[in-house]
Amino acid sequence: MSGVKEKQNNYLADFERFEQKLGGAAESRIHRVRKDAIQRFADLGFPTTRLEEWKYTNVAPMARTPFQFAGLLHGYAVHCENPFAGLNCSEMRFLNGRYMPGLSANAAENGLRTYSLEKVLADPGSREHEQITQHLARYADYSDHAFPALNTAFLDDGAIVVIPDGYVAERPVCLLFFSRGGDQPVVYHPRVLVLAGRDSQASIVEAYLGPDGSAYFTNAVTEIVAGENAVIDHYKLQQEGDRAFHIATIQVRQDRSSNFHSHSISLGGALVRNDINVVLDGDGAECTLDGLYVEAGDQHVDNHTLIDHAKPHGSSREVYKGILDGKATGVFNGSVVVRKDAQKTDARQTNKNLLLSESAEINTKPQLEINADDVKCSHGATIGQMDQEAIFYLRSRGIPYEEARNLLIYAFSNEILGRVKDPALRGCLENEVFKSLAVRLQ
Repeated sequence: MSGVKEKQNNYLADFERFEQKLGGAAESRIHRVRKDAIQRFADLGFPTTRLEEWKYTNVAPMARTPFQFAGLLHGYAVHCENPFAGLNCSEMRFLNGRYMPGLSANAAENGLRTYSLEKVLADPGSREHEQITQHLARYADYSDHAFPALNTAFLDDGAIVVIPDGYVAERPVCLLFFSRGGDQPVVYHPRVLVLAGRDSQASIVEAYLGPDGSAYFTNAVTEIVAGENAVIDHYKLQQEGDRAFHIATIQVRQDRSSNFHSHSISLGGALVRNDINVVLDGDGAECTLDGLYVEAGDQHVDNHTLIDHAKPHGSSREVYKGILDGKATGVFNGSVVVRKDAQKTDARQTNKNLLLSESAEINTKPQLEINADDVKCSHGATIGQMDQEAIFYLRSRGIPYEEARNLLIYAFSNEILGRVKDPALRGCLENEVFKSLAVRLQ
C-alpha cells in the first residue's frame, strides 16, 4: 500500500499547485469548500476492497498510476467520433475537462441557459455566481466518499444547465467530454450541475468519449435538482478507451411530483464505476433507472445505485441489464431505501445478466431496506447464458448460428434501448451499442 499512499500524496501536491494557479480566487467561499474536500480525501484515502461498498472493485491499479492533473497541462489534442453528430441539440464540448467554446457550435435555446463553470466562478459579483454556488457541492456527499471529495477539491470547470420554471426544452442538451492522455497519464474532474425549475421539462445527455491506447482517469460528479413537477430525462453514455479509468457519481434530488428518468449505458473503459443516488424528497415523486453495460476482454464495470424514498406516495422502477464476454467482470449493487414516513411507496428493482463465456463473472446484489409498513416493494436478479432452445429454433428457420446468437443479444439489450423516448436520440444510442456489440462480442 505504500505505492498507493505515495500517489495519494501526488494529488495533494497537485492541489497545492492548483491553489497557486487560482491567485486571488483562493480566498473565495468555493475555495474553502475545495480545501475542506481535499482534507477529506487526505483523511479517507482511496477505498479498498475491505470496504463493503468496494468489495468487488479494486482501484489499487488506478491509485498507483502517476496521473497528472489535466488542469495544469496544455496542448493535448483528441480525435474520436461524436456519436451524436447530426442530432439537433444544444451542445457543450469539453477536452480533458476544459470547456471548448469554439467547438460548441450549437447555442442553447432562448430561455434555457448553459454556462461554463470556470466562467461562473471567475465572476463572483454576478447573479449567476450567486445562484449556482448556493447549489454547487451541496448534494453530492464528499465527507465520506473519496472520489467525490477529490472532484470537489479540484472544482475548476464543467457544465451548468439552468432550466427556468415552466420551460419545456425542445432539444436535448448534449454535454460531450472528450478525453486523451499525453506522454503521461492525466486525470481530470468534470463537474455538472443541472437546476430544473418547477414545471420544467428537459433531456440532458452526458457522453464520456476517448480513443483506445491512451491512459487517463475521468473522475466525474453530476448534481441534478428537479423542482416541483419537473420532468428530467438523463442519458449517460460512457464509451472511453481500453486503458481508461472512469469513476462517476450522479446525485439527484427530487421535489414534489417530479419525474426523473436515468438511462446509463457503459460500453468502454478498463475499470468503470458508476454511482447513481436519487433522493425522492417530495410527495408523489417518480424515478426510473435504466442501465445497460456491455463488457468483454478484461473489462470491469461496477454499477452502484441508491433510490431513497424519503417522502410518501413515491414510485420507482429500476432495470439494469449486463452483457459480459471474455474474462470481463461486473458488479451490480442496487439499494432501495424506504424511510419510516414514506408510506404508499411503490418500488420495483430488477437486474438481469447474460454471460457469453465461462470466464465472465458478475456479482449482483439487489437489496431493499424498508422502514414503513404500507408499501409495495420487490426486487430480483437473474444470471444466465444463451438460450440454446431459442438458438435452435432460429437455426431451424435457416438463420446461421452467429446471426441467431446476435439476434438474441440485440433483443436482450433492446429492452433498455427501447425505453428512450426521443426517436433520434434512441437511434444514436442504438447505433453505438450495436457497434460495440459487433466489435467486442465477436
